[in-house]
Amino acid sequence: MRSSVEVFDVATGEARVVWQTERLVEAPNWSPDGKFLIINGDGRLYRLRFDGSEPVAIDTGFARECNNDHGISPDGSTLAISDKTEFGKSAIYLLPLGGGAPRLVTSNLPSYWHGWSPDGRTLTYCGIRDQVFDIYTVSVEGGDERRLTQGEGRNDGPDWSPDGEWIYFNSSRSGRMQIWRVRPDGSDVERVTNNPYGDWFPHPSPDGRHLLVLSYDGDVFDHPRDLDVRLRLMDPDGGNARILLELFGGQGTMNVPNWSPSGEAFAFVRYQPER
Repeated sequence: MRSSVEVFDVATGEARVVWQTERLVEAPNWSPDGKFLIINGDGRLYRLRFDGSEPVAIDTGFARECNNDHGISPDGSTLAISDKTEFGKSAIYLLPLGGGAPRLVTSNLPSYWHGWSPDGRTLTYCGIRDQVFDIYTVSVEGGDERRLTQGEGRNDGPDWSPDGEWIYFNSSRSGRMQIWRVRPDGSDVERVTNNPYGDWFPHPSPDGRHLLVLSYDGDVFDHPRDLDVRLRLMDPDGGNARILLELFGGQGTMNVPNWSPSGEAFAFVRYQPER
């Protein structure tokens, strides 16, 4: 086993296996109807049901170099993907959830999708411009992007709160990667975590009660795969933080929104070392 796609129940504190494979797969999204996950592997995206069946490839047209930054619109109709086939750099596209021709959204590259606004009208993402990592938003129709951060360290991994009031993200502006949040208009930047870990990929739960964070050891740079990490749960303001699970993982474990629609569970990937 190389990759183990699993679901963690917050109430019971137990994880159950959905599917295991010798392949490297990453970044599960949970469908809004609760019936399946979407994962990526080998540049493709797959639909994975909970019945033990093998995942089924999604038709993404020409996009055959998809990375692990993908996610489903709140109404369940549309899939956002990040793919580098067309330009050699990651660009964000939208396509029907059932598969189809990708439509380009971002003209500035590279751009890595991370979240939908609750109303489904706006995307948030990490954009690298002149080697500077910042948080941006753009309409699903495309057009001009809005820059929310201004190069204060490396800014990455944005995800929207369910009430639409905040965009959570991770930033190294304090020296170590921690979780911050900002209003969608770029105002009121607040620090959320302040601890010895390297915190990445904050995901607010759909019910607004929790914030899920992937935490590396504090001396780890970037977000590599195949390390001992922990998944931590906290209040939306960073209070009452606790470790839910320690595992071998990192990159690919939960890069993108991964909560169940009810907010009672989340999906993640656990890894075994390559042989």
